[in-house]
Amino acid sequence: MPDETAFVVPQELLILGAAVKTGMLEAIKYKPATVEELAGEISADVRAVWVVAEALIALGYLTKQGEKLRLTKEAEDMLYNPEAQNYTGFSFMHRYNVINSWVHLPEVIRTGRPRPREKGPENIKYFMAAMSHSARQGAPAVAGFCLEGDGKGKKVLDVGGGPLTYARAFASLGARVTVLDLPEVVEYMTPFLEGTEGIEMIPGDFNLALPPGPFDLAFLGNVCHIYGEHENRELFKKAAAVLAPGKKIAVVDFVRGTNPAAAVFGVNMLISTSNGGTWTFEQYSAWLGDAGFEGVELSEVGGRQVLTAKKR
Repeated sequence: MPDETAFVVPQELLILGAAVKTGMLEAIKYKPATVEELAGEISADVRAVWVVAEALIALGYLTKQGEKLRLTKEAEDMLYNPEAQNYTGFSFMHRYNVINSWVHLPEVIRTGRPRPREKGPENIKYFMAAMSHSARQGAPAVAGFCLEGDGKGKKVLDVGGGPLTYARAFASLGARVTVLDLPEVVEYMTPFLEGTEGIEMIPGDFNLALPPGPFDLAFLGNVCHIYGEHENRELFKKAAAVLAPGKKIAVVDFVRGTNPAAAVFGVNMLISTSNGGTWTFEQYSAWLGDAGFEGVELSEVGGRQVLTAKKR
């Protein structure tokens, strides 16, 4: 229902995001600096840097030693220390980029055309961090549910699994995991992969082909909302072709009609894709059934909605 508390502008996110985009935080992480020195380092206006730095001090991200600005211990842990309890890395920057797209919603409503987002290595980094951070808590439960608690000897195909969060959860249960994602994602994420993890990354486009099986599980984590009916039908057919008979497909995504978040997320896909969206249980059931699956079920696992079905 309508709630006026939702109308508050996310000022802290916008301030912090701008400090990241302009290089303020990165500059003083490695070299504490005065306002004037920092402005010179990032080629910015001194008054603007001072105003934003004062806000970041008030919000607890920066502190001063004499006239030198530096990150607080809490901010340094949050951004750079994966072992810290408050660690987020730069996952919040994906949300910052999403906001920049959402302000163009009136234009999207008028034209029906998505608003292109910035591309490049930096934004791949932010997107991977966001997807990894959001899935981290629920991934072990989802993996255990999909593999029924035991992955030993099982082969898993993780479609679009570049962030590696689910892949690592499957591998921790003993599964051998093949991750298919776009070449630029595989190039960025491969250095983070340890050779002993039982995970193989393959560059490719799942709209064109999937790695040859047979697999015991085809896992589609947050990919179906990127595309429309035609692409999802074709993807399910490809998944069925690389699964062994009787083996499982699992789809993690918002299911329209089951909670308000699914409809709201559909607007996000309207803004950022040409035909993506969120789909109903009935749509998924029809698409999966036509692709050769049976026994479609929807479960709530680890804070995620998981659709499962078995290949006939």
